[in-house]
Amino acid sequence: MRKTILLLLSLGAGSTAMASDALPDPAAVAEALDRHPTVVAARARVGAAEAEARVHSTGPHEVTLTTSVTRRSVDFDGQYVEYDAQLTRPIRLPGKGALDRDIGRHGLDAASNRAEDAKHQAALLLADAWWDWVATSAEARVDQVIVDNHVRLVAAVQRRESLGDASRLEVDQAEAALATVRIGLEHSQGRARRARVRLETQFPDLPLPAEAPEASIPAAPEAGWDAYQQMIVANSHEIGAARAEAARSSSLAAKARRDRTADPSIGVRVFSERGGMEKGGGLVLSIPFGGGHRSALADRAAAEASAAAADVRAVEANVAEVAATDIADAEYRLAAWQRARDALGSQMAALTKLRRGYELGEVDLVDLLAAERLVGEAFRAEALITVEAYRAVTRVRIDSHELWLGD
Repeated sequence: MRKTILLLLSLGAGSTAMASDALPDPAAVAEALDRHPTVVAARARVGAAEAEARVHSTGPHEVTLTTSVTRRSVDFDGQYVEYDAQLTRPIRLPGKGALDRDIGRHGLDAASNRAEDAKHQAALLLADAWWDWVATSAEARVDQVIVDNHVRLVAAVQRRESLGDASRLEVDQAEAALATVRIGLEHSQGRARRARVRLETQFPDLPLPAEAPEASIPAAPEAGWDAYQQMIVANSHEIGAARAEAARSSSLAAKARRDRTADPSIGVRVFSERGGMEKGGGLVLSIPFGGGHRSALADRAAAEASAAAADVRAVEANVAEVAATDIADAEYRLAAWQRARDALGSQMAALTKLRRGYELGEVDLVDLLAAERLVGEAFRAEALITVEAYRAVTRVRIDSHELWLGD
């Protein structure tokens, strides 16, 4: 469709063009996202969370060996070699093991959700960089057609001057307009090159075509906006991570309350005294008595659990707001594209009449140049509005996990 519009601007005739959604290949996107540094780092943290879960599951209760060998000298009795050995291990009180396993499981769940959210954020970054490239390239294509039009217009004015139908002033005006639009073309081509370099730098594993694709006619998703708003909230890994972190904080608070009663240690002890004349063995029991320190730790954990629960509500509200604003943004940009398309059609019709009038000598060159400038601006605006509509729809599809994420 874009090619059709450009040909209308250039030649005043219609043609057809194959529509394309202008998005990169999903398989290539998946590979590029998986290799993005933020995603790699987040998945490495999932591995750390798995190890942390094992730490909580096994606990710090390890066997401790304490031993000593001494030489004792007794007056009028001689010297003796004595030794003792003690083997102890803390015992986790009932209920604490289950809480430790819950802490590890919720921590792993939070890390997994954060890893998926990192991929989500990388997908949004890729989409923005991609549409920046498409938008600036579309603007450059429009500017190229505008330059081509002015080149033909200058040639026409020069031909009329040679026939005595135009003055040198008109030639100068046409050439000045050509120089101006060429400057605009240089700017838009530079922005397109910069956008491509930015995309290549951020996602070096994403293969890019030689030229940016052309966006077709934007449209609202077939499922309807309400369905997408529900999907955005339901599939939010940001909410999932916040809920998992809140559950972890709750388990940590419960564990801190139980830790006010410290875990005892039990073991065995053997000894040998007076060179082996006295030997013995027995059980050893050690019970720490908790005080203000353990109570303060429990209070701190309880406060952090309350804060985490409030954080969940804040994240849920934020995600719901993002869903509503993203959809509102997509709706108004689609409406703006339609209005820009309608205005462009009217300006094209007026330009066609002015071109014909100039050929017949009924319209001044100044009026024609003004109309050419206005139509060029309208085409540039329509090209950018089209891409912005696609950008907004793409963001909704990514946030709902329908596009590129699919989990």
